[in-house]
Amino acid sequence: MIRLTLALLALIGIAAPLAAQETGRLLEYEIVAAAGLPDQRLTIWLPPGYDASDRRYPVLYMHDGHNLFELKNSNFNKIWAADKAMLAAVETGTVEPHIIVGIWAPGADRYRQYLPRSAYEAATGALRAQMDRSANGEVVSDRYLAWIAGPLKSWVDASFRTRPGRDDTAIVGSSMGGLMSCYAFLERPQVFGRAGCVSSHWPAVDPRTVEGESEAVKALWDGWFAARLGAPQGRRVWLDHGTATLDQYYAPYQQVVDARFAAAGWQKGRDWQSRVYAGAEHEENAWAARLPEVFGWLLAKD
Repeated sequence: MIRLTLALLALIGIAAPLAAQETGRLLEYEIVAAAGLPDQRLTIWLPPGYDASDRRYPVLYMHDGHNLFELKNSNFNKIWAADKAMLAAVETGTVEPHIIVGIWAPGADRYRQYLPRSAYEAATGALRAQMDRSANGEVVSDRYLAWIAGPLKSWVDASFRTRPGRDDTAIVGSSMGGLMSCYAFLERPQVFGRAGCVSSHWPAVDPRTVEGESEAVKALWDGWFAARLGAPQGRRVWLDHGTATLDQYYAPYQQVVDARFAAAGWQKGRDWQSRVYAGAEHEENAWAARLPEVFGWLLAKD
């Protein structure tokens, strides 16, 4: 299966250089077959100097790849400017340049591809029914994760000069992508040593459908993390949220997750970080504004 997937990547995902400047170089792979999933699409950023050296690089996988680099590809004419954030983090001297693998969201299938399958299976009653309505189809995040951690990572490591170990492999996303990043980190601790869960959509469904806080959602995430988190063992996680628009609903759930990290013996500031950005909304400009800080802490050299 891995060989077949890599062959399809080679045949269909012909790389087209979009830029070759001191700010790095973008490659685009427009149709990427992934078993059991909608066709995927990639935008990969190679740091400045990649083509002129034999250096090997750590790798950062990011969800919603269409919203990372170029306005012309974005959903809302707003981007994370992930390449600029990486350059800013590198400029501090505490972060090595990373190859960034941006994985585009599959349109209407985004929710069912990003909702953690193991959390979905643990949900019951009204919460599970709401998830089913939002997904409008089978939840396939387990396949998505298996593809990222397996065929995709194998291809990236074979095609680019990477450092493939756990401590040099990170994953970052926002909203449902934040949940997906936590899912990858918890379910594949041997693959992903660092995760950024930005404005994670802890309600998992429309938060306006519940009165105040949802005890069912709190219990879901508390149990989910308790069963999977384990000891840090050199891993690192960034968690955050704003206080406006959708982010205004996240604090009660984030506090439950934070408590679980503390209870598991993770040391805040060293192993995990949780930040609140007063006034920040649930949108790409807000995430772009803090992404250099996210990278600066999450990807810092040990």
